[in-house]
Amino acid sequence: MAAVVVRLRALWSWWKSRSAATRDGEFAVVFALLSFAAPLSQVAPQFGDLPTNPASATSVLLTLGMTLPMAVRTRWPGVCLALAGTSFAVYACLGGPPSFGSLGLYIALYSVGAHQNRLRPVVVAVATTGYLVFAVALHELGSPAGLTDYLLFYIVLAVAFGLGAMVRGRKAREAERRYLYAQAAIAAERSRLARELHDVVTHHVTAMVVQSGAAQYLTESPESVTEALGAINGTGRRALAELRFLLGVLEATGESASSDLTPMPGRVPDLVEQVREGGQPIELIKDGEQQDMAIGARLTAYRVVQESLTNAVKYAAGRDTLVRLAHTPEWTDVEVTTAGTSGGAPASSVLRDGGPDISGGRGLAGLRERVEMLGGEFTAGPDPDGGFRVRARIPTGGTA
Repeated sequence: MAAVVVRLRALWSWWKSRSAATRDGEFAVVFALLSFAAPLSQVAPQFGDLPTNPASATSVLLTLGMTLPMAVRTRWPGVCLALAGTSFAVYACLGGPPSFGSLGLYIALYSVGAHQNRLRPVVVAVATTGYLVFAVALHELGSPAGLTDYLLFYIVLAVAFGLGAMVRGRKAREAERRYLYAQAAIAAERSRLARELHDVVTHHVTAMVVQSGAAQYLTESPESVTEALGAINGTGRRALAELRFLLGVLEATGESASSDLTPMPGRVPDLVEQVREGGQPIELIKDGEQQDMAIGARLTAYRVVQESLTNAVKYAAGRDTLVRLAHTPEWTDVEVTTAGTSGGAPASSVLRDGGPDISGGRGLAGLRERVEMLGGEFTAGPDPDGGFRVRARIPTGGTA
């Protein structure tokens, strides 16, 4: 029995993999052949109770008219109903023998309910009018059916149409659900990429602005100017490298995932050294051995340090900054503390004219969102000594 079930599932999967037009055509052919099977005629629907005539060429053609239109039931359900319904009405009025093909009327009505996209009310109105003509014709031909019989048969036909409409509604709701899910995923991805671009651009551009601002005071020392320009050049190259990495992600080439340019906590010393070259005194302390971390967690730890150092350069240039990384099997704690005075740390003179606007207000809020999405903890604010401290506890297994 299990083998039979497996084979049936495989057959159903193969059937569903074919195009709708192909499936409808094959169904129509099989349905037409089955309509001439004598045993199946016992389950054929009949209406009108007119005297039954023997099979003839006309009855064969009308049977084909009730079955073969199923080949277009998905593409043109209204045409399918018109052909199958007319053939059924004429077949019944001529007193054709019971035929399994009479079920084509029900299938056509179901198809209209499930697949008719345009002019649905018009199709329903025309079908109802056609039924009224059919009922009058049966009455004139001497059918013993009464008004109640005609109403019951109409209700049965309406149920077939209603089942198709229910399936159509369910598919529409499922399509809407998938659309909303896709839109939410797109919005989340856009937000993630916006955070990445903010972190990359803000950090490197801020460093370049600080370095270029300092270089203008070094004109009397050509060697110092050369070093400053070299630092600016290196910062620009790193910015381009990270932007190239993000563009690789957008292109979904798969090549950037293994790129050596991917920012990771292991590169925090390079990040610290880069900012230190710009004139910011920074001390780096690492406690414990770095554990294997998920990509999202590693990138988030790097971004916390990067954004914190960017803010230190912008708002507390020249003040001592401490970066501490503490690793445990379950967590990575990141702490960045910038020293200040009792009155608070002044903003960098280089960035005083509109400098704070560079961040766009995404920095700390974006970091909090990143960390909390991973199930971590994030705090940021002034400390009692007038400085500023950023703390993040990130689970090593976090994914984003």
